Amino acid sequence: MRRIGGRDIFAAMLIALLAGAIFTSPPLQALQGLSLDILTALRAKLAGERRDPATSPVVVVAIDGETYDTPPFKGSPTQTWTRELGRVLGSITEGGAKVIGYDVIFPSSIEQSEIPFGEAPLGARMKGFDRDYLIALRQLSDNGKLVLGEILSHDHPERPYRAQQLAVRTNIRALNVHTDADDVIRRMPLSFSIDGKPVPAMAVELAARALGAKPEIAPSGATELSGYAIPSAVPNTLTLNFRGLGRDVPTFSFADLRACVEKGDRDFFRRAFDGKIVLLGSVLNFDDRKLTSMRLSGGYDGTPGARCALPAPERAAQRARSAVAGVFVHATVIRNLIERDAVTELAFPARSIVTVAFALVIACAACMLAPGGALMAWLGLTAAYAAIAVGAFVHALALPLAEPALASLAAIAVMIGYRFVLADRDERFLRQSFAFYLAPEVIGTMVASGKMPALGGEMRNVTMFFSDLSGFSSIAETMTPGELVTLMNEYLSAMTDIIEAHGGYVDKYIGDSIVAMFGAPADDPAHARNAVRAALKCHERLAELNASHPAFAGHGLSHRIGLNSGEAVVGNIGSRRRFNYTVMSDTVNVASRLEGANKYYATAIMASETTMAQTGGTFAWRELDAIRVQGRGEAVRVFEPLAEQGAESDAQTKVAAAYAEGLACWRARNFATAAEAFEKVANIDPASSMFAKRARALATNPPPPEWTPVNTLEGK
Repeated sequence: MRRIGGRDIFAAMLIALLAGAIFTSPPLQALQGLSLDILTALRAKLAGERRDPATSPVVVVAIDGETYDTPPFKGSPTQTWTRELGRVLGSITEGGAKVIGYDVIFPSSIEQSEIPFGEAPLGARMKGFDRDYLIALRQLSDNGKLVLGEILSHDHPERPYRAQQLAVRTNIRALNVHTDADDVIRRMPLSFSIDGKPVPAMAVELAARALGAKPEIAPSGATELSGYAIPSAVPNTLTLNFRGLGRDVPTFSFADLRACVEKGDRDFFRRAFDGKIVLLGSVLNFDDRKLTSMRLSGGYDGTPGARCALPAPERAAQRARSAVAGVFVHATVIRNLIERDAVTELAFPARSIVTVAFALVIACAACMLAPGGALMAWLGLTAAYAAIAVGAFVHALALPLAEPALASLAAIAVMIGYRFVLADRDERFLRQSFAFYLAPEVIGTMVASGKMPALGGEMRNVTMFFSDLSGFSSIAETMTPGELVTLMNEYLSAMTDIIEAHGGYVDKYIGDSIVAMFGAPADDPAHARNAVRAALKCHERLAELNASHPAFAGHGLSHRIGLNSGEAVVGNIGSRRRFNYTVMSDTVNVASRLEGANKYYATAIMASETTMAQTGGTFAWRELDAIRVQGRGEAVRVFEPLAEQGAESDAQTKVAAAYAEGLACWRARNFATAAEAFEKVANIDPASSMFAKRARALATNPPPPEWTPVNTLEGK
């Protein structure tokens, strides 16, 4: 996972802000409607809300296909249905209906027909045909039980014919709907301005009469009905809550009700309509179909109600449709008002904040993760947020859904572009620069730590590692070029793998020599310990290669390793046109000299006192001597690592104790005693054997009083 800095956070915030502003801007306002559609579909799929139609406060009397196929309506113009309408409406009212609303408009009467019929127009011969119907309308209207519908329009208004208007007087309300730019109905108007005064819409008027209250404007500007403050994201509208997808509204066929009147079954009307709000509307496959928020989930034209007189017609199983009959839109408004569960949408500021916040979370994820990981994070977080949004929508709160999802997806794309162009430029450079010099995990650690090597050079505390094969020149003379290359490739590969596995960086190969450093370019506080471990492992690996690898057979290769820790300049050093990542300092020179000093003590690994001190108590050591290497006046105490602390063998413990005794006597000028101590283990330790000879020589020819126990080495 990539670390992010202040610049990245600022970039993520800016990207999220821009993405949120774009996807909640007015040109993309359709996304708000899309969110409602998706939430409606997800709620239906996941929550599966099914409400008992019997509890519905509103029912629909449907002028449906059955009506058109049933006498006396079959083959008759709708203007001739008025007498039957009056009879059915009277029975519904007697059954206890609270109020009846018309979602159909009869703009003309059969009495107005100009169709020739004999010597006079048909209308002249039908005078008085609507008399009983108009009387029924007047009675229902005067009792507050009836509201006719109309369509308000400057160009093509639709109103009931004049006689009906006179019969119901002022009991006419608008059926107009609120259609979004994509021709989808998601909200419904609450009122209309007529002659400068607000007049409730049809559905609001019916709900108000059922509740015995009038719509009022609260001080907040919201419309209230019987104490219910109607939420309005768009002023003077109600956001529809299609909780039951239309299946929660009982629907009765007008043809069956007309037959029920003929049958005289008053009990049926009482059971079906007592205490209900009744909507009369067309439910045909080709007439007055509306796209709503149910367009993705599919909606239903109600649930067939109980039958009274006619047998139920054979029909295909009811199925969900993208468009529903308009009368069910008005029925939904009534249910929302009566049950107080209209959808509450977030206002523009809150919607923008949610969108920006979600985009910011995803932008930060895209900043920390690889593109594939960021996309998976987007999928997971979007699914989690969608689940939260659906849970809120179950309680009629609509959180933005499409806007955050799309804004965050855009934020991912922009953030990936930002990282490629700006943020990860240095990382890519480093990965490319060190790809052939460092192990991938070391590069990853270096990048993740956020501590990159400064281009041009910087001071670092490092441990230098120098190794060289002993007597390799004479061995090489006995080999063919092919054998030599094979041997060197195997040796250098094995040693390099160990160095890199311990966090080291191979600076260069010089023939059979390896120059490496620990602690740069990747920052490593334990660089001294890792360098010593690598040296011990390299020594073990060379013994394994000598014993088992065909290329090493018969050569008995051995190497010397020098280790030294201290401050060094590391970085890209060279000419303007050609440079290498390398290291320079006295720390490097001392490590090189310690590698060569091994031959004076017949040891394989020699480390400075600085390196030994920086490893703490990790390893078992023995001090070899204090030496003065060529080119350096100050003496250096040198040590040999034996093994991990507690893992040294009995032989190593014995040798180290005897050697320490001899070295102490040597420094105290007790040369004879020192020789005796060294000779105890001289047969198993070449370093003790060599020191014993030196001690014997000084015991025979004592040094001058100014002698110091420092071995000055004359070669490299």
